[in-house]
Amino acid sequence: MTAKESDLINNNNYPKLSSGYYNYGFDKTDVEKDCRKQSLKEVEQQETIFKSEKWYSILAQVSIPFFIAGIGTIGAGTVLATVTTYKVFADIRALYVLVPALLGLKGNLDMCLSSRLSTHANLGNMEDRKEIFRMVIGNIVLVQIQAIVCSCIVSLFATGVSAAVNGSFNWNHTLLLATASTLTATMSCFVLDIVLVTVIILSHKLKLNPDNLATPLAASIGDLVSLMVLSSWARILYKIHDTYPWLMLVILIGYISILLPVWISVVKKNKYTKDILTQGWVPVITALLISGCGGLILDIGVDKFRGYTIFQPIINGIGGNLVSVQVSRTSTMLHQTAVFGEIPPITKQWVLPWTALIKGVQPAKAARLLLLLSVPGHTIFVYGADFFYNGKSTITSIFVITYLLVGLIQLVILLYGCHLLVHTMWRYKKDPDNAAIPYLTAAGDLSGSGLLLLGFMFLKSINCEYRPVV
Repeated sequence: MTAKESDLINNNNYPKLSSGYYNYGFDKTDVEKDCRKQSLKEVEQQETIFKSEKWYSILAQVSIPFFIAGIGTIGAGTVLATVTTYKVFADIRALYVLVPALLGLKGNLDMCLSSRLSTHANLGNMEDRKEIFRMVIGNIVLVQIQAIVCSCIVSLFATGVSAAVNGSFNWNHTLLLATASTLTATMSCFVLDIVLVTVIILSHKLKLNPDNLATPLAASIGDLVSLMVLSSWARILYKIHDTYPWLMLVILIGYISILLPVWISVVKKNKYTKDILTQGWVPVITALLISGCGGLILDIGVDKFRGYTIFQPIINGIGGNLVSVQVSRTSTMLHQTAVFGEIPPITKQWVLPWTALIKGVQPAKAARLLLLLSVPGHTIFVYGADFFYNGKSTITSIFVITYLLVGLIQLVILLYGCHLLVHTMWRYKKDPDNAAIPYLTAAGDLSGSGLLLLGFMFLKSINCEYRPVV
């Protein structure tokens, strides 16, 4: 037995997944019986698979759902520009803080589900129908629990921040925010989870990599669905929030005292998700607060610049979608080629941006393709959003160049942060499937909103401000 194999056994360094299976498809007892014949050979085989994955295969699988997702972000930008004219948004400014956080739930919850299930698919844990059913049910119910808790927390955060900034507090507004937030989060997450599960299972059956397909396709409807559901519930509840506040209280009590305990009991009995129920809260809640800070930037941008709301969901959505693909791929690579706590030889934990994003380690292959894809993608989306909103093209070349530069800076920050964060989590035996995406998509919301605001300020300073005709 080699020193490495002995260390695997003696130190219990087996990467146990949420499924309950060990990384290489056999449990610890089997390894102890025949360790000499197992893990190192499988690691070498998986490394060969990753090295042989062609760039055009990655690009083909990522680009189609990416451009479909872009259509969704254009629709989300148009909806956001429209709903900000509603009376409820004018009277309850905390809704602007709430919007990025609720849209960020897509990254915090649904894309984590996507990453977990994609890893299971790539590890061969999706062959038995009964196990697939348990896996899917456990993950969907887990997301519903997280959605209820997170929506209540973010509504309180939005109320508190808005009251501090605007100097006013209204108890009925707080009830409205909490109720609308909870209804939006649970409904939109359920729809997205069904889409994700369908895409992952179908792509696995068709021998495609779900890491490349699932998150962009879910994102294609995520922001749009969330905004439409939130604006609809906000308008409905706004009509009754003064006369029937007790009705909103009943809805919240029903979620918290009835549905939440039931879902918790289901997840506790599910071997695929029971550990995540107690361990996955810190990154999700932290990411929500970061996204909430992006909401403050949105509040400023809405007041200062016409058209800011058209492009804010696009830059946030595209950045979050692309970095989520990279997280999912990198996490799967680590699961397949290494044990928790060890970095495989095909990559490194601490590298310079050029090495992580262009050439030098295995994840750089996908990173440079995502960077290249973002340029034509953002160009198409910015022209499409402008034309769709105004009915004709109104943007100038200097606006497009500024927007592309802002989007590229944001993506470089996110992809490099992805490399450092995912590898560091793995090094300290934390599963990046459960924790990395929330931090990075929240960082994408904050950096995207902030950089876009700086871009609008720059354009105004040189008298090239964006001027929509609507």
